[in-house]
Amino acid sequence: ARAFTATSGPGISLMTECIGLAYFAEIPVTIINVQRGGPSTGMPTRTQQADLLACAYASHGDTKNVLLFPQDPHECFTHSAAALDLAERLQTPIFVMTDLDIGMNQRLCPPLKWDDSKEFDRGKVMTAEELEAGKDFGRYKDVDGDGIPWRTLPGTHPSKGSFFTRGTTRNPYAMYSERGPDYIYNMERLLRKFKTAATLVPQPVFRKAAQPTRLGIIYFGSTTPAMREALDVLEANGDHVDAMRLCAFPFPNSVAEFITSHDKVFVVEQNRDAQMRSMLINELEVNPAKLVRVLHYDGTPITARFIIRNIHDSVQKETV
Repeated sequence: ARAFTATSGPGISLMTECIGLAYFAEIPVTIINVQRGGPSTGMPTRTQQADLLACAYASHGDTKNVLLFPQDPHECFTHSAAALDLAERLQTPIFVMTDLDIGMNQRLCPPLKWDDSKEFDRGKVMTAEELEAGKDFGRYKDVDGDGIPWRTLPGTHPSKGSFFTRGTTRNPYAMYSERGPDYIYNMERLLRKFKTAATLVPQPVFRKAAQPTRLGIIYFGSTTPAMREALDVLEANGDHVDAMRLCAFPFPNSVAEFITSHDKVFVVEQNRDAQMRSMLINELEVNPAKLVRVLHYDGTPITARFIIRNIHDSVQKETV
């Protein structure tokens, strides 16, 4: 049976070791993180987008987790359904990164609909027939280059295809090993799987400016309604900016292409330390000077007025 757990930042902190176990043992896990103000108890009744780094790199050692960024309750519904599929497809933790603004306020959004013909995506699961036929089964073996191994489910076969989970280093057949080559094989395979994830997660949403521009804006999640209004006002004032709404991490290739095609890109986020900007620099190795911080973190939802003021002032400085 499928299941998910809902929490906020402190719950992520408490369970970081278990998140790392799920990542390394490759166990499907779906986590809904309703972000609120931190650190510690912080502002428990206020909103932020400040758990990005904590979730993306949760656990000690080299770890990278998949994050989805819904913009409203409707996308919380669709992204959570996608997260359950992705967790099994990728055999890894998936975070749905909502926040207190979405989680506790009222929003207008399309009615939730479900397609009864939709089938679960269980990913690479070996059948009893395949096991009976003697098909090679390496629990942590990459057989087709996407980094995702095959797995079995308990009870699939009475005597073959045991359900393996191992939080220690192992060889492709799940046997304990501390050999350097076995460790490197596994860690590089997990990286390939992460790159595969970039092609499976919800893709970015683009809004082209009315006129050609070398300026861009990147935003995500609950910032979306304010950003829509801000872009309309900026355009009416003659400040033309291309926009991209991030929907997931890892970043698809289109994100790097968007940044490369602009001279300056504003990264709008609701935290103090520009966490999304740091992730973009870290993962895409872009020039930090191209990414301009636009940070709102007083605990209230970001407003169009705040975005307009920051973008307009920066554009005017460039033209003076």
